[in-house]
Amino acid sequence: MKKRLNNIEHDPLTVEKEEWKRRQLKSRLKQLLTISSPIFILILWEFLSRTGLVDARFFPPPTEIVGTFITMGTSGELFEHIGISLFRIMAGFLLGVIPAIILGLLMGLYSPLRHFFSPLIMALMPIPTLALLPIILILFGIGEVSKIVTIAGSVFFPVIINTVAGVITIDRIYLDVARNYGANSRQFFFKIALPGALPVMIEGIQMGQAIALLTIVAAEMMGANSGIGYLIWTSYNAFLLKEMYVGLVLISFFGYLFSLILRGCQNKLLPWR
Repeated sequence: MKKRLNNIEHDPLTVEKEEWKRRQLKSRLKQLLTISSPIFILILWEFLSRTGLVDARFFPPPTEIVGTFITMGTSGELFEHIGISLFRIMAGFLLGVIPAIILGLLMGLYSPLRHFFSPLIMALMPIPTLALLPIILILFGIGEVSKIVTIAGSVFFPVIINTVAGVITIDRIYLDVARNYGANSRQFFFKIALPGALPVMIEGIQMGQAIALLTIVAAEMMGANSGIGYLIWTSYNAFLLKEMYVGLVLISFFGYLFSLILRGCQNKLLPWR
């Protein structure tokens, strides 16, 4: 009987099941911790605001902010701001990311291009895109194009720098093998540079999407009559702080959502990481 129990305890299938259960338990605990911190902050905020320990004029209870969100959503005003901001973010993001990836891959593969463009990128990168907004407005006017170009400019630099770094860090043996097998420029680009740079490139894209959200808020505060940034700024000026918090929550939500989408794409494209 004792020998039988020992065999069960050391049975590979049983051990694997127990290990799987432990991993599942750890995963659930991590998920619980992930959602517990924002819930705790909201409950604490509600309590402090309701009891008067913080000034409810400046920090209205989250339940009242939710009520304002519902009211604005029912009227259609909120979705108008969301729609125009998402359009500007996506258009500017794509306009900045696609050229950055193409040029970054070329710079990583060909050192003459890298030496030619690197000084320009290093010189322009430290300049905040919003500092160039007056020039952008002169060139593109005060319409949608200027806001899209502003976002594209802010996204471009982190993506191109990470893409170049990703190509440079590819093990040289892969390049040598490709040359020995007679790979052409197109095959180098799509079969070697792009897959090899992808892990670092995605980190740059992740950084770019966060910068795009920061930029759209600032750009809409400065020169727009719609959008989430415009909602935040006008609500602040009119001391409508519940509406202002609605805008802030929306920016936070979309930042988290875009981050999850990019992480999902990363898991699909790089399942080994």
